Amino acid sequence: MGPTPKANVCRRLSRRALGFFARDAGVVQRANLGILRALVCQESTKFKNVWTTHSKSPIAYERGRIYFDNYRCCVSSVASEPRKLYEMPKCSKSEKIEDALLWECPVGEILPDPSDYKSSLIALTAHNWLLRISATTGEILEKIYLASYCKFRYLSWDTPQEVIAVKSAQNKGSAVARQAGTQQSVLLYLAVFRVLPFSLVGILEINKKVFANVTDATLSHGILIVMYSSGLVRLYSFQAILEQAKNGIQEMECCSLESDWIYFHPDASGRIIHVGPNQVKVLKLSEVENNSSQHQVSEDFVIWANREDRNENVITVTASGRVVKRNFSLLDDDPEQETIKIVDYEDELDLLSVVAVTQIDAEGKAHLDFHCNEYGTLLKSIPLVESWDVTYSHEVYFDRDLVLHIEQKPNRVFSCYVYQMVCDPGEEEEIVNRSD
Repeated sequence: MGPTPKANVCRRLSRRALGFFARDAGVVQRANLGILRALVCQESTKFKNVWTTHSKSPIAYERGRIYFDNYRCCVSSVASEPRKLYEMPKCSKSEKIEDALLWECPVGEILPDPSDYKSSLIALTAHNWLLRISATTGEILEKIYLASYCKFRYLSWDTPQEVIAVKSAQNKGSAVARQAGTQQSVLLYLAVFRVLPFSLVGILEINKKVFANVTDATLSHGILIVMYSSGLVRLYSFQAILEQAKNGIQEMECCSLESDWIYFHPDASGRIIHVGPNQVKVLKLSEVENNSSQHQVSEDFVIWANREDRNENVITVTASGRVVKRNFSLLDDDPEQETIKIVDYEDELDLLSVVAVTQIDAEGKAHLDFHCNEYGTLLKSIPLVESWDVTYSHEVYFDRDLVLHIEQKPNRVFSCYVYQMVCDPGEEEEIVNRSD
C-alpha cells in the first residue's frame, strides 16, 4: 500500500472552518488566521504583482472590493483577475460620490429591514447627500441631505461600524476677502452621525477663535484631534466639548514640510498612533495613579525609519582665506532619506503595516513592512516593484494575502497594482501540520 495522500492547504482550512478540528468556531477562526499570519511572515513567502489596471478617475478599495469611476463600478479583488460585481447608472458631476466607507452588519442585533443584514457602502456625494448603498447590488437604501452652508468632502469612522464623522473642506474664504486681508474664523465643520438609520449626534465648528492657529482636525473614538503647524497636537473629549472640558497634548519633535498625523489605534486597545516622517509612535492612554478621572499618555513602542544621521557640512572660504565650516541638518522628510508615508492595521492578522519610501535619483522605491502589533518588532519586508513618485498621492492596503497599491499619476491617471501571496507548497503543508 502506498503512502496516504495529504490534503492541500485550502481544503484543510475549509475543513477547519466547518468545525472538523474543534468544537468552538472562534477557536477555529483564530487557528486559521494564525496559520495565515505564519505563512505571510515566513521568510520564503513572496508577494507577486498579479494584475495592474489604469483609470481616468480615482480608484478606491474597501474589504476585497475595488471601486472605479467615483464608486460607480465595483470589482472584486479576491480573484486572480478582476471580476465586475455591479455598475451603477451614470450620474451628473454634482451627484458623483466623493468618499465612502464600508458598513458591515452588527452581530447579534435585531435590524428593522432584511436588507440591513447585508454590507452597505456609506457614501458622500459632491452635492452634500449622505447615502447608504447596497454593497452587492449598488441600490440606494437610505439618503439624507447634510447642509448648504459648507462643502462636505471626507468620511471617517468615529466609532467603527457605529458612528461616522463627516468633515467639510477647509474654508479658504473668497478671493475678495483674501485680497482685503480678511481671515475666515471657521476652518471646517465636523458632522457626527449614528448609522442605521442615520441620526445626527451633533455638528462641531472648528473655529480659530476657539482653537487658535489650527491647521486641521478630525474625530476618532470620541476624541477630537486638533493639529497645528508647529507639530503640536491637542486631544479633546468630544463628549466633554458638548459639556465644556478638555484633555491631552502631544508633540512630535521633527523638522519637516509635511505635518505629522495622529489617530486612535483601530485595534480597540485604547492606544494612539502618532506618525511622523521618520517614526511611528504607539502611545498608551491610561488613568493617572490615584486619580481615575484624569488620563495620561505614555509611549508603548516606536518604529523608526531606516536612515543614517546625514548632517551636511558646507565649507566656504572668506576673502581673507579663512575656512568656515557650517553644519546643516536635512529635513526629516527629505526625499533622499527613507520616509514613512503610510501606516495601517490588518485586524485579522494583528499586524501593523508601514510603507517607507526613498527617492533614488529621479524615482522613488517603496517597501511595505509588517510589524508585530504588540511589540512593534519587524517581521517581514516586501518591496513594491513599481516606482513611487513622491509628488503624487498614494494608498497602500494590506488585506490577508493581498497587497494593493493605488497611485495617482500625471494628467489625472490613476493606477492600481494588485499583489497576491505566493509561498512554497512544502512550507505551507509544514505550517498547517504543526498547527493540527
